Amino acid sequence: MMKKTDAIIIGAGPVGLFAVHQLGIKGLKAIVIDNLDKAGGQCIELYPDKPIYDIPAVPECTGEDLTKRLLEQIKPFKTELYLSERVEEVRPEKENWIVKTNNTKEFMAPNIIIAGGVGSFEPRKISLKECEKFEGKSVFYAVKNKDNFKNKNISIFGGGDSALDWALELSKFSKITLIHRREEFRGAQHTLSEIRKLEKEEKIFIKTPCQIYSLESEKELKSITIKYDNGKTEKIPTDVILGFFGLIMKLGPIAEWGLNMDKKTIEVNPENFETSKKGIFAAGDICSYPGKLKLILSGFHEVALASVECFKRARPNEKYRFEFTTSSKTIQDRLGKSD
Repeated sequence: MMKKTDAIIIGAGPVGLFAVHQLGIKGLKAIVIDNLDKAGGQCIELYPDKPIYDIPAVPECTGEDLTKRLLEQIKPFKTELYLSERVEEVRPEKENWIVKTNNTKEFMAPNIIIAGGVGSFEPRKISLKECEKFEGKSVFYAVKNKDNFKNKNISIFGGGDSALDWALELSKFSKITLIHRREEFRGAQHTLSEIRKLEKEEKIFIKTPCQIYSLESEKELKSITIKYDNGKTEKIPTDVILGFFGLIMKLGPIAEWGLNMDKKTIEVNPENFETSKKGIFAAGDICSYPGKLKLILSGFHEVALASVECFKRARPNEKYRFEFTTSSKTIQDRLGKSD
């Protein structure tokens, strides 16, 4: 069933989340779609713990802190976030746009705001071609519901925090083999210490330095063979493979939507941040115009202006009136702040 709304926001990073706020205080409803399994975009995926020093009136915060505050700020609007969904298709329908995701969900709105940062984040995948046919069945690059991984033989590949964290978590109810191509792990040392304790108790098995060599399967995955740097091979009973090799950034399907592009960014009109297509806007790192600065605060400014044009398209029979949040009872009601 197609869901209708006032604006579809592509990207749940800081700029996309602030777009929800700017639309919401104008009385517009929005939905947010993001390829990642959680909100925050680059802030969460690339530097959740690194300090950010250029958010106005916030001397210092981490990417995780900023995301939490933005999510808190948009709570009054009860906005639906569709995570782990990638927009595959955008097509016009009279005065509206229809958006279709890779999971066949469809949405309709007069406005689209692309706040996709540097494009979509996609997991680096196992290079073994045999793994492709098992993706989404026995081969995964994220854990969406840990209950689906209970009582399994799980081989986890990777040496960073995600691999270590999930090895620790899933070892509570499954047999875990942690496999890394190097001797050293990059993840947090306190997590690694916990894993080493479980290794001594034979609750987690660590295999290094090695890589996946082949799969053994009938209709379902049965086992994998790993190959060590010294040439030795070993077969490991495996029901599920989890790969945590980091993320790659791709512009993805956006490049195919017929928008005017400047290399890997989208050209916009800086008066309202509309693209070459009426009703499609772009803000944040993904947009391009003379004097563009790739700062989070610039993205906030961009969606503030874009939201005005969105109002005009969503409410063509209403006159837009600029109001201050400090004095507008209407806005305060929408924020749940009025007495």
